[in-house]
Amino acid sequence: MKLLSIAIPCYNSQDYMKNCVESLLPGGDEVEIIIVDDGSKDNTAAIADEYAARYPGIVKAVHQENGGHGEAVNTGLRNATGLYFKVVDSDDWVNLEAYREILKAIEELAGSCQTVDMFISNFVYEKEGQRRKKVMRYSSAFPQNQVFTWNDVRFLHKGQYILMHSVIYRTKLLRECGLELPKHTFYVDNIFVYYPLPYVKNLYYLNVNFYRYYIGRADQSVNEQVMIGRLDQQLKVNELMIDYYKLSDKKLIPSRKLRHYMKNYLEIIMVVSSIIAIRSGTRENLQKKYELWKYLKKRDSRVYYELKWGVLGRTMNLPGRGGRKISEMAYKLAQRFVGFN
Repeated sequence: MKLLSIAIPCYNSQDYMKNCVESLLPGGDEVEIIIVDDGSKDNTAAIADEYAARYPGIVKAVHQENGGHGEAVNTGLRNATGLYFKVVDSDDWVNLEAYREILKAIEELAGSCQTVDMFISNFVYEKEGQRRKKVMRYSSAFPQNQVFTWNDVRFLHKGQYILMHSVIYRTKLLRECGLELPKHTFYVDNIFVYYPLPYVKNLYYLNVNFYRYYIGRADQSVNEQVMIGRLDQQLKVNELMIDYYKLSDKKLIPSRKLRHYMKNYLEIIMVVSSIIAIRSGTRENLQKKYELWKYLKKRDSRVYYELKWGVLGRTMNLPGRGGRKISEMAYKLAQRFVGFN
């Protein structure tokens, strides 16, 4: 069995996917690289087939009709044979030295008697034109180089979130929890990270800057204007996250620290949705923001009041034009989370 399966969702990625694949090939026979061509209309399919032909024991090329980023991740998971599963977007890449350290750690864990459900490492915001790169680190929150549980986690501060870039999940856990991302929907990477969390018992953190998250293309999903145009998809993801778990239910999620973290995660997604609606400047989208908070109140009133009357929630729900200006102060936090370009 391979140690690690890496899915690369690709849609019209011919101009940058080679950099991604090349950064992953040094994993050698310990990894499988699953390039998922999501109905591309450029040369992506041919590039994927070329890599599969050159590296038959390492690279798989899978072609499908366009289903969106989420369905490409689903396809990658269906085809994965590795012990662990990682998603690397086609315009991103990984650091070689950190990659080797991660594979070594996974190999050691695979040979031990302890099952690790989630493997976490740092990631770097590779923002175009920015010389000083921001790094998302977790050394202040997680024990290093050891297996730990949610009860061992220290304080995760605002802006310190486990994102798709930082997480590697045990493949079997993703299948057993029934993870299925929605088709034709952007921003599902939040579901990918969020939905499996209550199933995670044991974690492991390696303090290396592994994943390089590129920000700078005008057509990128995290471009602010693109996000405004796709507000309905952001809201769909947000509502699904509300639906998945009633976070006020202690029996459903016994760990207090995990519950607290998941509330913080839901809060920042609520903030992102609200900020995008506010910055669109339309009455229609401001009404959608109002309906989103109303939806949370209906599904989980206790969490609604906790979030609404928290610092971020209050800034999202202040009335009038002046209130909306204050709300945009929270934009900086959302910017740190999403990495707007």
